[in-house]
Amino acid sequence: MNSSTSSPAFTPAVARVLATVSVAFVVTQLDVTIVNIALPSIGSQLQAPIAVLQWIVDAYTLAFAVLMLSGGVLGDRYGARRLFAAGLVLFGTASLACGLAPNAQALVAARAAQGISAAAMLPNSLALLNRACSHDPRLRARAVGLWTASGAIAIAAGPVLGGFLIAAWGWRSIFLVNVPLCLAGLAAALVWIPRYDDEAAHAHRPVGIDLPGQLIAIVALTAFTGAVIELRPLGLAHPLIVGAFIAAACAAFAFVFVEGKSRAPMVPLALLKDRTFSAAVVFGVCVNMAYYGTVFVLSLFLQRARGETPLQAGLTFLPLTGGFLVSNVVSGWVVSRYGPRRPMMIGAVIGAVGYGLLPLIQARTPIVAMLVPFLLIPAGMGLAVPAMTTAVLASVEHKRAGTASALLNTARQAGGAVGVAAFGALASGAGAAAVVSGMRISAAIAAALLVVGLLLASLVHPDAHAREGVAGETERSSAGR
Repeated sequence: MNSSTSSPAFTPAVARVLATVSVAFVVTQLDVTIVNIALPSIGSQLQAPIAVLQWIVDAYTLAFAVLMLSGGVLGDRYGARRLFAAGLVLFGTASLACGLAPNAQALVAARAAQGISAAAMLPNSLALLNRACSHDPRLRARAVGLWTASGAIAIAAGPVLGGFLIAAWGWRSIFLVNVPLCLAGLAAALVWIPRYDDEAAHAHRPVGIDLPGQLIAIVALTAFTGAVIELRPLGLAHPLIVGAFIAAACAAFAFVFVEGKSRAPMVPLALLKDRTFSAAVVFGVCVNMAYYGTVFVLSLFLQRARGETPLQAGLTFLPLTGGFLVSNVVSGWVVSRYGPRRPMMIGAVIGAVGYGLLPLIQARTPIVAMLVPFLLIPAGMGLAVPAMTTAVLASVEHKRAGTASALLNTARQAGGAVGVAAFGALASGAGAAAVVSGMRISAAIAAALLVVGLLLASLVHPDAHAREGVAGETERSSAGR
């Protein structure tokens, strides 16, 4: 077979790095779906209303989002291996704190600590994988597909595993399961990831850390998400809501201004001028806003409107989450041959159709009738997400891989946090009817977001997976001026 069409082979070294860094994606994704399935149990035992349950979800995703840029930049500066290992240690410790939390407030704080540690892990896991596959863009496309599939396995296992754990030992056990996973990942990182991944960072250290930009980003994201969460109980005219939205808008403008003036910006504005990079990042926002918001509402719908137990709800979720596994692997194969634009566009269409079918579901709809949208959604998104990630990594040079990965995942986590806040507000009324109504409206919005994603995907360069160093050349040109 011609080498140009044959599948790139994984060496043992690349396979070991892929297995190690996939642990980070597994624990971060496992925690999302397990927590969603446990929300009714947590709310009942800790006497937490829906607004507090949203913060149990969003404390994690918000801390994850606002600090991931720092995690990526620090990885580029001090070594991705160091930050990855530190994140695993902190995530395991924070998970233990979640499992021992005496009240809802302590659980929210521990979830925020999980988000902080995840911000150190995830961007640097992708940076390590990108470096291991830097010699072959097609191999990188397959590796990213498999890396994403590892997260899909966790997403698929989360509801079912969570249902079993809750039934056997209660909701606290869903957090404690992370501890042995983090210990295994730490051991693998210390043994299988070469130290030169840390040493190589010294050769291209950024000038400094953009602390003002990071602090302003925290203010903007926290103010906006908090306002969305509290919008329904307080009302749009409440001074706190108005003030939070104004603060978020002012912080967003200030962030752009500060980044444009900084000698070492968290978000290099020249990077955002690359059409492929920017389109892929915003595509990720749309995808996460749609999916995380919908999963949150569906968890409430299955248990509060349909009356399912946590285990039954977990099994119902299995087609929705398990479908990602196959589509992620297929995406890596497709991207390595056709580039990222085509699978992104096709995936957006398939996902939009899946979301568009959800409003037809009622509280007494048979489980079998729910299979079609529950399979179309992961089929489309699982095809698109690895392609999107490959497009982002291919548009930057290797020394900026941590920052690029952090920016992508920051945007995605922020989108997920806003999705949970906005969709949760739609389903926060009293009674099953309000949950059903909120689910239908949320699904329609999710379908519209995927249509926007289709338009964004059309802007991605068709051969982005082979375009090495385009953004890097831009950065070098900017640095030379």
